[in-house]
Amino acid sequence: MLHARTEIIVADAVRLLADLCEHFSEHGDVSYADGTGAVDFGFGQARLGAEGRRLVVEAKASDEIYLAYMKMGVAEHVHEFAPVPAPEIHWTGDGVTGTIPPFFRAMRVVSAQTLTPHMRRIRLAGRDLGRFAEGGHHVRLIFPPAGREPVWPTLGSDGRIVWPEGEDRLEHRVYTIRRIDPAAGFVDIDIVLHSGEETPGSRFATGARPGDIVGMSGPGGGEIGPASTLILLGDDTALPAIARMLEELPATATVKAVIEVDGPADELTLATKAAADIVYLHRGGRPAGSCDLLPPALRALDLPAFGNDVFVWCGCEFTDFRAIRAYLRKEIGLARHRHLVAAYWRRDRAGDVGGGD
Repeated sequence: MLHARTEIIVADAVRLLADLCEHFSEHGDVSYADGTGAVDFGFGQARLGAEGRRLVVEAKASDEIYLAYMKMGVAEHVHEFAPVPAPEIHWTGDGVTGTIPPFFRAMRVVSAQTLTPHMRRIRLAGRDLGRFAEGGHHVRLIFPPAGREPVWPTLGSDGRIVWPEGEDRLEHRVYTIRRIDPAAGFVDIDIVLHSGEETPGSRFATGARPGDIVGMSGPGGGEIGPASTLILLGDDTALPAIARMLEELPATATVKAVIEVDGPADELTLATKAAADIVYLHRGGRPAGSCDLLPPALRALDLPAFGNDVFVWCGCEFTDFRAIRAYLRKEIGLARHRHLVAAYWRRDRAGDVGGGD
């Protein structure tokens, strides 16, 4: 195990500890009492102690990527919950600073192909990709400015990413690894094409040529839980994730999948060994995120009839995300470990939303 430690001075360390533990309860098993806390994320553990203005955090993880994630997560949320005055955070122990993060790879475009009118598949080649075959399906693609030699991000002493600025500024978006072959050294990323100026992923996918360079960091994202029945819902942006999950499920699995796309030309034939009922819903030219198709489709499945042995996974626009999560949690009381609902994007807002369970 790798270890790291930091001591942070803030105005109210006990309050900060409580805020951190409450937030981390969404992502792991948390115990908290009398100014001490412990979090088990599965891939690593953190112990926290608070007294007066001093917060001590000790983190341990199985590899340098997970340790970097923990240090970064602690630092980001300390700055979120105790922003003024900005706390100083310096980690000691394992893990290096001032270098490119261990979860980053520089990738090269091998090929690009059109799958549907609104989706392109980009094959990227890189070195040492074995770590990207575990620990989640999501990665962040990092796009350098056109015509400039890329200046990649580094890790600061507080564990957070230091992004280049000015003419070297990078744009980035989160995507799903559709397929990965570490031995051959490639990943396939399916990218939905959007119109508009603030769509760096679409621009990259549309114009990608062999030899183009892009950054990739990860992996991350939640995974589906064990259940006799799996419900998968999502719009175009979730289609790559749904396709990969279906492809990896065993023949013993039972799946119902509901996928929203613009029309028949955007449907993909999805391979699976599972007993799967796959339904496509069509927007028919209406704007994505405006149709309210997925929440009624989920209600129509009558989830309570499946009993407790069901898992619901959903990736969609923010409005649908809120409606679906409220239905699962408040209306039918589905336990949190029985669903994973994520807002992949938000209508009329550029960039990653970051909402989810």
